[in-house]
Amino acid sequence: MKQSYIETPTFRRRTGFFDALIGEVDVALNVLAGHAQSGRPYPAASCNIEADHSLSDTEKKHSAGLMRVNHVGEVCAQALYRGQALGCKSAPTVAVLREAAIEETDHLAWCGQRLKELKSRPSYLNPVWYAGSFAMGLAASRLGVARNLGFMAETERQVEAHLDGHLLDLPTEDQRSRTIVLQMRDDEIKHRKTAQNHGGVALPKPIRRFMTFVSKVMTKTAYRV
Repeated sequence: MKQSYIETPTFRRRTGFFDALIGEVDVALNVLAGHAQSGRPYPAASCNIEADHSLSDTEKKHSAGLMRVNHVGEVCAQALYRGQALGCKSAPTVAVLREAAIEETDHLAWCGQRLKELKSRPSYLNPVWYAGSFAMGLAASRLGVARNLGFMAETERQVEAHLDGHLLDLPTEDQRSRTIVLQMRDDEIKHRKTAQNHGGVALPKPIRRFMTFVSKVMTKTAYRV
């Protein structure tokens, strides 16, 4: 006698925007808790940490303020690129954004380590910076691939200028901070060029001005708070 079998339908859980958003909350909590880990060696490891003893208390405080600003910038970069990737429908563009976010995680870990060496701390307002940047990234993702990547390119262009300023402003003897900032700047240049090579276009002037205004507010506040 032939037995008959009834196939049981396989139920698969659909994953959508809100599932991905929950995952992003988990990422945000890890970033804000200081759990970022670098996949690359610490750039400042090649510099003698004993040189920090030659820095005056005022110089250490100034270096810490600048590195706190850079740390905030990397918190914002994480949030911005993850927000852009979440709302983007183009797989190649998402890949570009995710790759940049990975290297920004390295920067975040390096800045965090340098702050500890300088006996300082991250900004108390990091949750605010993260939330605001994530919202901006999500909004940018709705502008289409060309402007989404243009937003990334403009962000990196402004960060390049910002890091160039820090290289001029950091105490001359603070080679550990300088080495970190130099590597960060090289990475940001690469990110900008990648975004442009993948079709990123120049943003309208009002948007660029708004981004500059937000950046100035963030840097002036993060230096102290």
